[in-house]
Amino acid sequence: MVMEMITGADPYTLAAVGASLIVAVGIYYLVFILGPAETKGKSAVELGGGSLAREQVADNYKAYADFFKKPKEIENAKQVPKLVDTFYNLVTDIYEWGWGQSFHFSPAITGKSHREETRLHEEHVADLLHIKPKDKVLDAGCGVGGPMRAIAAHSGANVVGITINDYQVARARSHNKKAGLDNLCEVICGDFLNMPFTDNSFDGAYSIEATCHAPQLRDVYAEIYRVLKPGKLYVTYEWVTTPLYRADNSEHVEIIHGIEHGDALPGLRSYSQVVDIAKDVGFEVLEEKDLALPPALPWWKRLKMGRIAYYRNHVVIALLSFLGVAPQGVVDVHEMLFKTAEHLSRGGETGIFTPMHLLVCRKPEIEQ
Repeated sequence: MVMEMITGADPYTLAAVGASLIVAVGIYYLVFILGPAETKGKSAVELGGGSLAREQVADNYKAYADFFKKPKEIENAKQVPKLVDTFYNLVTDIYEWGWGQSFHFSPAITGKSHREETRLHEEHVADLLHIKPKDKVLDAGCGVGGPMRAIAAHSGANVVGITINDYQVARARSHNKKAGLDNLCEVICGDFLNMPFTDNSFDGAYSIEATCHAPQLRDVYAEIYRVLKPGKLYVTYEWVTTPLYRADNSEHVEIIHGIEHGDALPGLRSYSQVVDIAKDVGFEVLEEKDLALPPALPWWKRLKMGRIAYYRNHVVIALLSFLGVAPQGVVDVHEMLFKTAEHLSRGGETGIFTPMHLLVCRKPEIEQ
């Protein structure tokens, strides 16, 4: 019957039907097949605003964008945690869809996939901490828990993650259960500037590109120092400006400002500042190293390679927003992240920025 209807139709109708089928297949292919860059439990039709109501996404994005336009001039640091929470409501779905469950960079390795590079980078933290099964380890700023799952699976340790965003808590718990690691991984909603843990309660601690969101780095380092047992280690990968950064270079300033604006950062610190702050709160700094330096391959190549994926994804998001599937404002968030990727790439190419400045710190056996 269908074939009779089609064969009996005029050429214009056939052309319209054919075009509609091509568009429908194309949309399905983009959204459900090409949409997710990796297997991460998110599809394009699920993009939203985290725990924000659909009608709140656009207004919250505007409030966030206005606040972080001039991060160096933020007057009320008390607002930063709330705006960081807003940021992750806005970007978590997009990050998972286009990046994966680990919201961080990793050194590029010849012959390794992005996923393998990420896993090795996370397992390196466990090795540096010398943790073992049944140890209790803190993940300060755990996101949706990609690193905690890799570290728990690698070491057998019990990892407790804390994130300020309740939507990420739900996502992390769901991923932990699906991975069969919910017996080793626990996630709570809270502020790493004021953690609900007792003194001297963890056998190790780490943060992966997370403490850059703190208004004052000293506050979060002091909190981690407080909950860590004497003699135990803290490992962090920090976002910092390098010795090549020049504050009197307008291009350098523009790049760093773009990174701050697009990643909810209340002012990037320099590589030397983070070491001084760690020592100031009482840590012994055992190792300091920029993991982005050669022989590591350029970490920003993944951003460069993702340009085609960005345009593809942007078309999908714009279409879904137009159709009312994705909330208004998601397109603006995705565009902001693309611009931020440009600034991050320029930061890597000029050598003035690194997202992987490693510190290995120890809390003294006897506190001074």
